[in-house]
Amino acid sequence: QLQLVESGGGLVQPGGSLRLSCAASGFSLDSAAIGWFRQAPGKEREGVSCTSSSGGWTNYVDSVKGRFTISRDNAKNTVYLQMNSLKPEDTAIYYCAAREHYCSRERYRFNSWGQGTQVTVSS
Repeated sequence: QLQLVESGGGLVQPGGSLRLSCAASGFSLDSAAIGWFRQAPGKEREGVSCTSSSGGWTNYVDSVKGRFTISRDNAKNTVYLQMNSLKPEDTAIYYCAAREHYCSRERYRFNSWGQGTQVTVSS
């Protein structure tokens, strides 16, 4: 079984913070690039952030730069997305996804997906 399970979503006020977790099972994150994507109702799924298998390279979509941080804990086989200074436009279902070694802007290149976790930013 190859699984990714997201957690940590919820309701937060603008300016607040959440930390999302992506826990992997059935494979090691040591050889996997992990991307975070989000999808709001009626909109395309959007790449948010990604980290290469080594952790030595990360990227972020412009709208979250300076606010979100992707990281990994190999001992726990888990990748995190720390989200600070949240805005209403960050509201979406957030998904993590895995592919071999290197990040990609193209979602179809990611082989494994989690079920998603809802993030709602509202007063």
